[in-house]
Amino acid sequence: MLILDMCGFSRITASQGIIFYLAMIQQMESAARPAVEQNKGVVIKQEADNLFAYFPTPQDALEAALDVFRAFEAMNAVVPDERDIHGSIGIGFGETLVIGGEDLFGEEMNRASRLGEDIAAPQEILLTPSAYEALPEGLYRFEDASFQDRGDEVTAYRFLGRVLEGETPPSPSP
Repeated sequence: MLILDMCGFSRITASQGIIFYLAMIQQMESAARPAVEQNKGVVIKQEADNLFAYFPTPQDALEAALDVFRAFEAMNAVVPDERDIHGSIGIGFGETLVIGGEDLFGEEMNRASRLGEDIAAPQEILLTPSAYEALPEGLYRFEDASFQDRGDEVTAYRFLGRVLEGETPPSPSP
């Protein structure tokens, strides 16, 4: 699953107002939904400035996350700076209960939500250990990342980029 959270809600709402931010949420959704769907994903729900989607594989979710950020960059290139959209993304993989195509539940869902909504920085993609371990080897670069969140130690993998031709990817220890 992929959990996307828009960044800057409090700051933008305080300076521009809630209607302005609601329009930005609509822009986010119009950029993110096609990126999700083109990578075999299904948008389950959108709550406030968050988007929740699930995918057949973590690789599909990661490719969708990259496409979402490319779509944001394209939009940001043609709008005034105050309308720039930035997001943070958490990706998880594991048993998940999907209820009526409208909601997701499960431990990996909770972990991915925590990464995307609470921990990841703007334009950052964090994966749970399960999602990281289910990716094909040798295609992407990551680094281990540990965080303190609400008194808990949270382990994740920070996406650094694709492996370039001829490059040997570093191997974080799971």
